[in-house]
Amino acid sequence: MELAYVCEWEKRPKSTHCPSIPLVCSWSCRNLVAFSTDLKNDDDDKDVSHMIHIIDTEHPWDVYSINSGHTEVISCLEWDQSGSRLLSADGDGQIKCWSMSDHLVNSWESVLSSSVDGDPIVALSWLHNGVKLALHVEMSGSTNFGEKFSRVKFSPSLTLFGGKPMEGWLAVTVSGLVTVSLLKPGGTLLTASESLCRLRGRVALADIAFTGGGNIVVAATDGSSSSPVQFYKVVVSVVSEKCRIDTELLPSLFLRCTTDPLRREKYPAVTHLKFLTRENSEQVLLCASNQSGSIVECWSLRKEGLPVNNIFQHRSPVVGEKQPTILKWRILTTTNDLERVSAVALPKLPISISNTDLKVASDTKFCPGLGLALAFHDGSIQILHRLSLHTMGVFYGSSSSAQRPGDESTIKRQRAAGPALHFKALQFSWTSLALAGVDNHGKLHMLRVSPSMGQVLEMNTTLRHLLFLLEYCMVTGYDWWDVLLHVQPSMVHNLVEKLHEEYMRQNQALQQVLATRIVAVKASLCKLSTATAARACDFHAKLLLIAISATLKSLLRPHVLNTPDKSPGDRLTEICAKNTDTDIDKVMINLKTEEFVLDGPPLQSLQQLIQWVGDFVLYLLANLPNQGSMVRPGFGFMRDGASLGMLREMLVMIRIWGLLKPGCLPTFTATSDSQDNMQLLFRLLTKLWLCSRDDGPPQDPDESLIDECCLLPSQLLVPSMDWLPVNDGVIVKLQGKHPLRLQFGKASSLPGAGTTAPLEVFTRSPGSQKMDNLRCIHMGVCPTEESKACTRCGCVTMLRSPNKTNAMKQWEQRWIKNCLCGGLWRRIPPTLT
Repeated sequence: MELAYVCEWEKRPKSTHCPSIPLVCSWSCRNLVAFSTDLKNDDDDKDVSHMIHIIDTEHPWDVYSINSGHTEVISCLEWDQSGSRLLSADGDGQIKCWSMSDHLVNSWESVLSSSVDGDPIVALSWLHNGVKLALHVEMSGSTNFGEKFSRVKFSPSLTLFGGKPMEGWLAVTVSGLVTVSLLKPGGTLLTASESLCRLRGRVALADIAFTGGGNIVVAATDGSSSSPVQFYKVVVSVVSEKCRIDTELLPSLFLRCTTDPLRREKYPAVTHLKFLTRENSEQVLLCASNQSGSIVECWSLRKEGLPVNNIFQHRSPVVGEKQPTILKWRILTTTNDLERVSAVALPKLPISISNTDLKVASDTKFCPGLGLALAFHDGSIQILHRLSLHTMGVFYGSSSSAQRPGDESTIKRQRAAGPALHFKALQFSWTSLALAGVDNHGKLHMLRVSPSMGQVLEMNTTLRHLLFLLEYCMVTGYDWWDVLLHVQPSMVHNLVEKLHEEYMRQNQALQQVLATRIVAVKASLCKLSTATAARACDFHAKLLLIAISATLKSLLRPHVLNTPDKSPGDRLTEICAKNTDTDIDKVMINLKTEEFVLDGPPLQSLQQLIQWVGDFVLYLLANLPNQGSMVRPGFGFMRDGASLGMLREMLVMIRIWGLLKPGCLPTFTATSDSQDNMQLLFRLLTKLWLCSRDDGPPQDPDESLIDECCLLPSQLLVPSMDWLPVNDGVIVKLQGKHPLRLQFGKASSLPGAGTTAPLEVFTRSPGSQKMDNLRCIHMGVCPTEESKACTRCGCVTMLRSPNKTNAMKQWEQRWIKNCLCGGLWRRIPPTLT
């Protein structure tokens, strides 16, 4: 485990705001990290702004800071299950729901809020949506994703008509109230509050978990280790358009350290109370502390037989009668005396903890999801096994580890500050391969957590672990940024090949669902190595190709209403696959041209996409003679029969549309006016496609085809393809073992992981044209339009549409929430534009 990067606030003049102690931190499944700070004005200590800061982990310097409007210290931050909305709660009982403005990760607004006036919030959670997966390590060698990641039967906290889960949140206050806010379909809030029990008392700490039956369990303590830890069942329902809350007292427990005569008075305060997972209300972690140390206990709820009095022992048993049982908390394990704990992080990976799964995980040294993290006041972090609490890994942090060698001003500042650097908040990523922490000096840290906790493994075992987690992210849709932290350049080729093999073993329906997601994963992997960087270009081009093909085919309409089973697009694919003629007009004759009849405006507005298809085919064919190695972009398409077939289909469609509307045809700069450019490209493309068809063995292109492709640049002007903008994220720079130091507000200018010079296709001169990668149009050298970029692949597009036609608006609407690769959008700061 090692420090990956440290971010610190931009240095400001003394007269303005400066950061103080951060309080909470939360990591979403889309790899967005939110944390809070209090900004005090030096001139007036009472003037405090309670700030929420949101970053995406690929661009940590581009922080979006929100003056939250909370009047008291922010006590809770909670992401929803989709990672696109954030709840914040404070010490005055105010709860705010934040959502992305224009679907941008660096633009947020508060849309809804609720409050329990004057009653501080101590625990907060979104209601459960009923989706739960179990990850089975025992089945990691299986060829079926359904066996590796099984759907667990789990009921939502509240359902609407038809079983649809109702959205909302639940909070626990310091006075013992539980408050629920439900999001009605119309966008309004339905709120209600209820006491956890009849005798309300102070709740210093609380946590919330969910049961498979749709109930909610709340654990609460008054903060004293001599008091019981109480558990309550909470049932939420809607009756006559009103929210109703029913509560019931469950078995409670006393900490083991208070019953131990040697430790009875040693740890007077309970400082941390957490359910081990939000979907398991039967295991709880407790930490009791004093001024200098802590002790951690893990408890489990068990069903036990109730002993029967001797009077009833000799009574003849009734047929079918069972021994009465009772639920009782039993301690699983406890630690020895520890340094004082400052923060706790629990794993989010839903690893199955059956005996066989735990045994396989132990044998193969697969540790993600099995360890919980404890941060201590001496700056260190320990990873403990979530059940046995034995140490799995240690990170020795210190005040000197986060400073530059010889940085005297930092040393002086730390002496003046007093307490040593330690984490006030800590959070695991969603695959448990990274930790985000915020320290008492206001710095954000990112730590790598090894899948084997630093144990040396064979390369094949390491690859299998990473592959398993990449497959999990692919199935769930979660971001895989934290998995890429552990992929070394030498692993990339093997991982891509193995991932493709596993994907091809799935059934046809699942392959269709994951078709674009696996291409995006491959593109992310290939960027990590200079040897495979050109393939990243190919994968991005494939994503665009698939999207354009689907869009153009969707324009086709059957000529009559009582259509056969196959759509016009399916019939086009079938005919083009069967007809191997190199003459485009002969292929076109077999199609029902009336299905291709469209009005002029849609075709004209899509001309830039049609132009991209024409330019792409020309680029591939012109570069065929140069494909001696895998370094050049486009190599991946030379043996990809499916993609070449897709391009062939689109050329046929474009040819037919060109007869109806010549203005929609792609334009080429040719040396001869009499040359039929579309005919030429189709003929050469068909010859190349015949060499790589799926129904036959792959063949090398013959000499005549290569000779004709060599002549192409003298017949047509070959365009330069802007495959991808330069990716300015940190993931490529984190492959080395040395920690990075970054600063908020200043983009990273550190060199990449590779020691060789970057490929020519990735370099951009300052005076080069900027490209809108989605609309396939040039924006000029200095674009005046506001732009947004993908947080994952770096794809750039204009924020506002310059098009007024419906066809182009429909194309743009497809990418309003996510990029082609599924990544989130961020507004590009003006300085970077």
